[in-house]
Amino acid sequence: MISAISQGCTPIGETWTITKVEQNFIHAIGNRPAYEVLAETFNGLSPEDQRKARGNLLIGLVVNEYLEDFHRGDFLVRNILGGDPKSGSLAVGALPRPGQTMQFQRRDAAAATEDMNELLDELTPRLAGRRVYGGCLFNCGGRGHRLFGHPNHDAGLVQEKAGPLELTGFFCNGEIGPVGPRNFLHGYTASLALFTARV
Repeated sequence: MISAISQGCTPIGETWTITKVEQNFIHAIGNRPAYEVLAETFNGLSPEDQRKARGNLLIGLVVNEYLEDFHRGDFLVRNILGGDPKSGSLAVGALPRPGQTMQFQRRDAAAATEDMNELLDELTPRLAGRRVYGGCLFNCGGRGHRLFGHPNHDAGLVQEKAGPLELTGFFCNGEIGPVGPRNFLHGYTASLALFTARV
């Protein structure tokens, strides 16, 4: 079996190091107030990207710090729960650690499509020399028609890039899938499992 997850985000701004954290509160990023770094990142976006980012900003936490470069699939994406401009702190839906690399993320239909396409392109070499017997696609209820404006978006991309294949699945409120070597519980994702055998 081959499994993969599309978190539906695109990184924005630069990568940073978390320098002060207390449980799920990030107080400092790069020795600066975390809220200030978020505001600076948002203000550095184009007006169009700022429009897309409103209400769709998240944080990505690097899972494997030993990589030379960090790309889209290297981040565990979690919600930003709130921010306080006075204290400079951000509350996030995770337990980050001091010294951890992070990058802000944007989630929208275009980012989710780009992420899903990239995920499926990365699967192609892993499928070489294997026969795909079928697959399961588990999508967050926040995807589908609500996000893309039409049904069967992710299933259609799987068929286009990895098919034709027998594909089943359902909508979820929490999906499980890998980021790096570990599995995590996610939200707003598409989790794909392909059942394969060597030929």
